[in-house]
Amino acid sequence: MAIVKTDRHPDLPPPVSESGVIGWVRNNLFSSPLNIILTLVSIYVAWTAISGFVSYTIINANFAGETRDDCTGSGACWVFIKARFGQIMYGFYPAEERWRVDVGYVLGAIGLFGILSDWVKNKKWPAIYMFAIYPVICFFLFSGGYFGLPVVETSEWGGLFLTLVLASVSIFVALPLGIVLALGRRSEMPIVRMLCVGFIELIRGVPLITVLFMASVMLPLFLPEGVNFDKLVRALVGMSLFSAAYMAEVVRGGLQAIPKGQMEAAKSLGLGFWQAMGLIVLPQALKISIPSIVNTFIGLFKDTTLVLIIGLLDLLSIVKAGTTDKEWLGMATEGYIFVAMVFWVFCFGMSRYSIWLENKLHTGHKR
Repeated sequence: MAIVKTDRHPDLPPPVSESGVIGWVRNNLFSSPLNIILTLVSIYVAWTAISGFVSYTIINANFAGETRDDCTGSGACWVFIKARFGQIMYGFYPAEERWRVDVGYVLGAIGLFGILSDWVKNKKWPAIYMFAIYPVICFFLFSGGYFGLPVVETSEWGGLFLTLVLASVSIFVALPLGIVLALGRRSEMPIVRMLCVGFIELIRGVPLITVLFMASVMLPLFLPEGVNFDKLVRALVGMSLFSAAYMAEVVRGGLQAIPKGQMEAAKSLGLGFWQAMGLIVLPQALKISIPSIVNTFIGLFKDTTLVLIIGLLDLLSIVKAGTTDKEWLGMATEGYIFVAMVFWVFCFGMSRYSIWLENKLHTGHKR
C-alpha cells in the first residue's frame, strides 16, 4: 500500500549561515583567503585608531579644573574648552547680555520645529514667522538700541553664535534667490536670461575668498564718500550671493528633470505660468533636488570659517585665537577636535534630516 502526501510542505527558512548578519559577514568579509586577510588587517587598523582616540579624548583626558596646571593626564585637556566656553559660544558678546542670544536660539528652534515637524500641518504661518518675523526680532534683539536694550556692535559677535548667524542668514537668502535665478536662466526673455546667466557664471567663476575680499575691502572703495556698510553685513551679502549662484544651478538641474508634459498638462487645465510653476513644476523640481540643496547648505556652513580673512572671528577662528594665549599654548589639538565635533553634529543633523525628508516625499517612484 503506497502512502502519498497530498498537503504541501511549508517553505523552510534559508540556513542561518546563509542569511542575516552571519550570512552577510561570511559572504562579504570572509568569502576567500584574500578577503579574510584584508578583513583582519582592517579590523586591527580600526581598533588601533578608535581605541587610541577614545583613550586620548575620554579615558586619559582631564575634565575638571580651571587653569593649565590642572592638565596632568596624558590625554586631552578639556579644561581649555571649559575655561573658554563662553567666548567660544558667544565671542566677545557682553556676558550680561548673552541671554539675548539664548532667547534668539529658543525662538529659532520654535520656528524650525513648526516648519520641520509633522505635528504642524499648516506650514504657512511657521514659514511667515521664520522668513519675515524672526529675522526682524533677531536684528533688534542681537544688535540692541531699541526697547531699552544696550547696543552690541557686530565686532563683538563671534564664536558659534557668529557661525550660526552667517550660515542661517546665507541659507535663508540663498534658497529663494537661487530659485529666482534658476527661473530667470530658463526664461524666454533674452535680457533676463542674459543677466541671470552672467551673474551665475561670474560668481561661480571665482572662489568664495575672493567674493569676501571684494565685499570687505574693494566694495567700500566704489561707494560714495561717507557711505559704508557694516563688515558683517558685507560678509552676509557676499556669502548669500555666492551660495545663491550655486543654488540656482542645483534648482535648474531639478527643473530640467521635470518632463515638458507637466507644464503642458498644467496649461491645458487653464493654469497660468506662475500657477503651473508654483503648484506643479517647482515642487517636483525641489523634491528631486533635495540631496543637492542640502549638500550646498552643508558646504556653506563649513565655508563660514573663511570669514577669518576679513577679520570676523567665527567658531574656528576664536578657538584658534585661544590656543595662541600664552596660558594655553599647546591646546590646538583639543581646540580643533572640539570644533570638528561641533561641525560634525550640525552637518550630520542636516544630512539625516535630508534623508528623512527625501524618503518622506519619495512616494510616487519607490522601487
